[in-house]
Amino acid sequence: MFLKAARLIDTLNEKVANIVSWALVAAVVICAANALLRYGLNLSSNAWLEIQWYLFAAMFLLAAPHTLKRDEHVRIDVVAGRFSKRAQAWMDLFGFVLFLLPVCALILWYAIPYAMLSLRGGEMSMNAGGLLQWPAKMLIPAGFLLMILQGVSEIIKRIAFLAGRVDASAFGKPHDGAPALGE
Repeated sequence: MFLKAARLIDTLNEKVANIVSWALVAAVVICAANALLRYGLNLSSNAWLEIQWYLFAAMFLLAAPHTLKRDEHVRIDVVAGRFSKRAQAWMDLFGFVLFLLPVCALILWYAIPYAMLSLRGGEMSMNAGGLLQWPAKMLIPAGFLLMILQGVSEIIKRIAFLAGRVDASAFGKPHDGAPALGE
């Protein structure tokens, strides 16, 4: 039952990452169009710059859980790589429980009222021609909620590995050509 929940979370974050990956394409197109309009026709707007920032925020916040799922997050592999898979799973488990989940929960706790205040007030950019700010601020709680869910999924998979219910290919990058859990 728990592994099924982990697969569902993995699938959710995979789909979100696939959708948000298009934000990079949009940002590049907008950046190029903005440069052409600014230097070719002397036309510009702060909205063009702000939408690029919003797209970057979406890419960063909403794709970070997918990075964790694929075990491509930043860590000290020079140290972790010296330990057995079992020891690495224990290190991950402690890191997720003692650091990842509490920090994400704290950020989520403060981000929800911050985003809701912006939404209720219809907060706008102070820049001339700027955009609404609340959609970008709503990305913060959404991203950290997805990260908490992915953290729970990773905890489930590490516990299942330590209990002998799955092998190391169940989390992160496929090892030795084996597919990762849920792929």
